[in-house]
Amino acid sequence: MNRRTFLTLSAAAALARPGLAAAPVNKRERMLGWLAGKGAPHYTPAAFFLHFGDPYKTGSAAAKRHLEFFRHTDMDFVKIQFEQTYSRQEFLQKPADWAKLKLAGLDFYEPQLQTVRELVKAEKKNSLILMTLYSPFMCAGHCATAPLLLQHLEENPEAVKKGLEILTESQMLFVRACMKEGIDGFYASTQGSEAGRLSRPEIFRQYVKPFDLVAMKEAATACPFNILHVCDFMAPYADYDAVYDYPGHVVNCNVKLVNRQITAKEITTQFKRPFMGGMDRLGVIGTGTPAQVDEEIRRVVKSSPGPFLLGADCTVEADTSWDRLKHAIAVAHQVGA
Repeated sequence: MNRRTFLTLSAAAALARPGLAAAPVNKRERMLGWLAGKGAPHYTPAAFFLHFGDPYKTGSAAAKRHLEFFRHTDMDFVKIQFEQTYSRQEFLQKPADWAKLKLAGLDFYEPQLQTVRELVKAEKKNSLILMTLYSPFMCAGHCATAPLLLQHLEENPEAVKKGLEILTESQMLFVRACMKEGIDGFYASTQGSEAGRLSRPEIFRQYVKPFDLVAMKEAATACPFNILHVCDFMAPYADYDAVYDYPGHVVNCNVKLVNRQITAKEITTQFKRPFMGGMDRLGVIGTGTPAQVDEEIRRVVKSSPGPFLLGADCTVEADTSWDRLKHAIAVAHQVGA
């Protein structure tokens, strides 16, 4: 379906559905009210995220692209993609090599911090702004490849721990700089407790989780809006038992587990906070007609306990039409959980 056809069908669906037009409200105030339990009864906040490609990864180009996407889709807060990832460190051949990892200072993060500064200056007065944060475990996978990192953790986790300490120290330089620049919170991603990813649960508990929590706990004390993202990009989960106690005002995860589908109500109850998600990133949000998108969103919202924030289980495909996401968000804004 081309862009014009989608827009035509979307407009027709909107005209056929007599919704109440919400009075103009500052998005920042609206989301802070929602977080305080004062959301509008017929309004579900919504947000979707995607990567913008090589020309828009960092700096002013990234800031401009993020702002264009945010304003075009009418999503309820700004979420900055983290593109300042580590390059492959070829010297990491055995567990003992992790102690040689070089600390990345603020100069390394400067291109990403420039994006933060420009978005804070342009939009903070109107909207909450979140920074994506990969866990030290995920950053270690960038340094060594995920399979090699897992191999080293299985062989000698104490040796790998030294590298995770260095990565965490570097991450905290970035986190504190983001806070100083005015960021409102973090979309903090965790991996490692997926089904079969590590052979023993204690490896995750002792050598992954403690480093996840350093930045998350600091953000929890200083920021009004943090999202815990339980990422299943690498593998699905059997359950979320290992991460129920992670900080975050909202949890974003997949409803599909290895052997069953968990409900939004279960997620909200077990994590003791609102759930963000409900949409399969590879499903109807990327391939459906406007009517199918509309129907799916209404089903998801009605089956979710309030408060609820509509989104995908992870980043949607980079080529997803912005108009498609705009339509999905517009539908959510007319349906209350």
